Parts: sequence; C-alpha cells; structure tokens
Amino acid sequence: MASFDLITAEDQLTKGVNEFLDDAKFAPDSLIVLGSSTSEIQGQKIGKHSSIDVGRMVVKVIFKAIKAHKLHVAIQGCEHINRSLLMERTEADKRGFEQVTVFPALHAGGATQVAAYEQFEDPIEVEHIVAAGGIDLGDTSIGMHVKFVQIPVRTSIKEVGEAHITYLKSRPKLVGGQRALYEWHPIDNN
Repeated sequence: MASFDLITAEDQLTKGVNEFLDDAKFAPDSLIVLGSSTSEIQGQKIGKHSSIDVGRMVVKVIFKAIKAHKLHVAIQGCEHINRSLLMERTEADKRGFEQVTVFPALHAGGATQVAAYEQFEDPIEVEHIVAAGGIDLGDTSIGMHVKFVQIPVRTSIKEVGEAHITYLKSRPKLVGGQRALYEWHPIDNN
C-alpha cells in the first residue's frame, strides 16, 4: 500500500470531477449524488478508518465543481443510516423529498456527510432521491439513487488516493421496437 497524500488526492479528485461534469453536460439545476469512503481513499477498508480531514477535502472539491456547473448535490451516508442522503432543505423541499430524522456522525453516515453538514446552509437527511448522475468514490454503491438508465462516464482519473472512482450520468429509456426512432426526423412533404 502506497503512503496516502491528501494534496495528491485533492488534485486527482478535482481533475476527475471536472472532466466528468464537462463530459456529462447536466442541465443546470440538476441533482447529483455523491458517495464517498474516506477510508478507501486512504487505502483502508470501507468504514474502518474515517477521516474528517479527507471528508472536508472531498466536500471542498465537490462543492466548488457543483457550484461552477450550477448543479446541486446530495451526499449519501453509509449503511449505518440506511444510505440516507444529506442535502439542502430548499432542494429537498423543491423536489418533494421526504425528510428523515438522523444526524451524520463520523462512524454512522461518514466523514464526508459530516463535512457536508458543516458546509450546507440548512442540511437535512432524506431517504430516497432520483439524481441525474453521480460520483462513487470508494465503491459506495450509489446506483440506487441515480435514475434509470445509468451510463458510466470515463475520465482520465480512475482512482483518488487508493479509492476506485466511478462516474454516472443517465439518459431517458429507449422504448419501442424495430420501427422506433431515437432521433427526430421531420417528414418531407415533397
């Protein structure tokens, strides 16, 4: 296991997230989900070595990128709080998400949720969301929160620190059969 360097991890995350958001081209005001294991980033087993310093770094990078792209973010908690999501109350209310009662802790919710709680203006936890895409940092399994159909986005950054990173965007389902069209073709009346 290589020694962990917080500055290198921050540079990796910044580059990967910006490549992802530039490629995915989410509509302004879209909601993105973030799952993050600070343990995995440090090369440890998920849930066993939470670090508030690493969580704060992740939140700093994500919040800056999300703001620059005019997006919103929900931070997924760990299984100890049933994968509840921390987000701004105004966004949750606007989207009709139901609030649940739990507060993140370092070992129940995770360091990234705690760091986000420190930065949000009016944070609440919700149980279910449907996000346009997401970032999974450390194999935290965010897919349940991203709308169907999910499409992986490849960037030059495959790992942040020691953690595997996956990026997802989504598209509407393709429906129909053999004669269905998936791009608009106007009828030529000539």
